[in-house]
Amino acid sequence: MISFEEALDIIISSAPPPAGEEVDLQDASGRVLACDIHSDICMPPFNKSAMDGFACRREDLAGEMKVTETIKAGDMPQKKIGRGECARIMTGAMVPVGADCVIMVEHTSEVSPDRIVFTGSKTADNIALRGEDIKEGDVVMRKGVIIKPQHIAVMASVGCVNPNVYKRPRVAVLNTGDEIVEPSVRPEGTCIRNSNGPQLVAQISNTGALPDYMGIVADTPGATDRAVKNALERNDIVLITGGVSAGDFDYVPGILKDNGIEPEFETVAVKPGRPTVFARRGNTFVFGLPGNPVSSYIIFELMVKPFIYQWMGHRYSPPPIRMPLATDYKRKKSDRIAWVPVFFNERGEAMPVDYHGSAHIHALCHADGIMPVHKGVNVIKKGELADVRQI
Repeated sequence: MISFEEALDIIISSAPPPAGEEVDLQDASGRVLACDIHSDICMPPFNKSAMDGFACRREDLAGEMKVTETIKAGDMPQKKIGRGECARIMTGAMVPVGADCVIMVEHTSEVSPDRIVFTGSKTADNIALRGEDIKEGDVVMRKGVIIKPQHIAVMASVGCVNPNVYKRPRVAVLNTGDEIVEPSVRPEGTCIRNSNGPQLVAQISNTGALPDYMGIVADTPGATDRAVKNALERNDIVLITGGVSAGDFDYVPGILKDNGIEPEFETVAVKPGRPTVFARRGNTFVFGLPGNPVSSYIIFELMVKPFIYQWMGHRYSPPPIRMPLATDYKRKKSDRIAWVPVFFNERGEAMPVDYHGSAHIHALCHADGIMPVHKGVNVIKKGELADVRQI
């Protein structure tokens, strides 16, 4: 059994170099950028007015000024601003040559048709200068960023309509167990519904990867072997829940080895999630996840998600939220790191969720994050700071 930190290092260092592809800008949201993006223009592309008002010369503010034209956004100014002159201008319009400030409409008074005076005591320039945000050739986005709506806006503004992004892995989900049935089936006897499959498909989708749900696999060596072979042929990463412990019907580790998939590790000093397997064959990877739904959820968040992002060229490292604990937390055994579901109370404290163990999936619906309790730590006192990871 290896430590959680060692296991995560092995997983991240195993990811193959990412490959890029071009996509349409409208399809880029959620993808990972594969190359830096440079601006092809200055931003703003011209000196533009920051408000509705009058473009004029600061030295003329003490006297009357003649309004020579009206400039709205999209218009090209027709006249240069000379001594005692100004132009009525709208927000976003190009500032005419000769003007060095824009005075607010509210700070002016019309003394006669097409003549105004400045009634304020002072004014800012109120001009957004050409290139003050971005200069032509500047890097506006670095590779490795996960593209969000605000990034789409930036790419659109610099004419990047076919960004180069990293390819997404196809990720299989296999659920083993004779006791599980699909969610559409009402369970009878000792059966339970398959919650791991839909959960993992949703978690995969949230990373931007491509889920491939392959159904429930019977607890027999033959069925497991056929399902694993099929999943390996169709996918880059295979997630298998259940069948990875040391029980009489836990065939997964042996079948992986029979198919030339060598395990990097088979147990991890983490709770929940001790019977976690990570194996590979070339650039195809397999995670054997525990069958209990809380375990599979947390191990995906802690290990599988960072691997998928690394596969797509992004270093996933969510910053922890340092929060005081709302109450004492105690545990009997401290031989491995534990991840405890917590919610945030109205006082900004982390409160452990009422949690009955790794089968209690309902507890996660009330959790805002998971709190690490490190190896060797049995007690965290009320008010002590914990590094909470949001989920």
